[in-house]
Amino acid sequence: MSIPPELCTRCKGYKRLCGLPRCPILEAFRAQVGVYLKLRGLSASGSTPPSTLVGEHGYPRVNVYYMMPVEVYGESARIYEDPVTWADRGLGVSDIIRFRSELLSARLEVPVHEPERLYESEVGLASVSEKPVDSEAELERAPIPNLRFDGITKPLGPRAPARRIRVSGNPKLNPFVEKVIHDDLKALHSVEELYRAGVDVYTIQRLLSLGFLGRRLRRRLVPTRWSITAVDDIISRALRRELRGKPEVQDARVYYNEYLGNRFLVVVKPGPGGFEWIEVWQPRSIWVKEAAEPIVWRVEENALGEATAVDGGFSAARLAVLEALAREGRRADVVIVREITPEYYAPLGNWHIRETVRRAMELKPLAVNPTLGELKSVLGERIEYSPENILSKAKLLAEKRKLTDYI
Repeated sequence: MSIPPELCTRCKGYKRLCGLPRCPILEAFRAQVGVYLKLRGLSASGSTPPSTLVGEHGYPRVNVYYMMPVEVYGESARIYEDPVTWADRGLGVSDIIRFRSELLSARLEVPVHEPERLYESEVGLASVSEKPVDSEAELERAPIPNLRFDGITKPLGPRAPARRIRVSGNPKLNPFVEKVIHDDLKALHSVEELYRAGVDVYTIQRLLSLGFLGRRLRRRLVPTRWSITAVDDIISRALRRELRGKPEVQDARVYYNEYLGNRFLVVVKPGPGGFEWIEVWQPRSIWVKEAAEPIVWRVEENALGEATAVDGGFSAARLAVLEALAREGRRADVVIVREITPEYYAPLGNWHIRETVRRAMELKPLAVNPTLGELKSVLGERIEYSPENILSKAKLLAEKRKLTDYI
């Protein structure tokens, strides 16, 4: 989103001339100034939640950001990087911006082909720990309050190059994580093995990003943006294989959930396993601030997993639906509608898509075997975008086998 600086100088953060409910610039700055004031010269300490990000710039020599809330220790630090708890508690956009803004990011520069540097310094192990780990950082210069937003990863708070990072606590690793780190498996197989063992997706993403997965002599650091979508796709392919040959669902069902100004409506119907993703950005929402009409983005994927486009949001939502179908042991065709409203005024990453759709699939369906009229009514009640326009774009709902065929 681009807001003319002239507007900001007139607004100064309180007139709301840009149309946003809150000024993200001021909210981020206030939180980060608090971090700056806690610093003791160029030294900082706290517990990493754990939280680490591998950047893309300068590849194959990339920046690794090791994050900690200054002077926050132990379990109190966990909330600063805990998407599942954020979603469970229904935390708002401003809450998450505040948590992320208060994380100091100590930056290390590491060649992608030398992930062992992070292992030897225990920075990598602390980043995949099951509990927060006490750490200390000596900075080369004071961090400048600033906040970087990204459409895939969570916001990154104030950062500064680190002269040294010392992990003073003891990382606690899941036994399956420790085993895979020392195994000599392809990354693909490691991701699947960890997921089957119950390791959460976010830890697996960090393991892949930090170069802990793959054949021992071929391990590499992977930029976090890439690892997020890669893990979603690897697990989704594994779940598709598991569902291959399973019976189709017996009923057509409509699920719904909303969070952070994002509305998700999921239609599950009998079929071999195709997916459609229809993303609707309402005017005045991020990225399409100047649009006069809703902007629609569509991805289609067949039952073999061949998609018309690569989209991180779709990958996150698809994983959540496939997890539900795997628990049921049935295949289905699926249409996912995401509508983004102006309430989502700052991009917070893909985690909320995954968690919101996961919870949608756990709720009671809004409708079972709806007629076309009933489906239009459900869409009209929950989604602002025209139901007729959605149905005209959803090929899976217009196939010869209609929803009413299963009544």
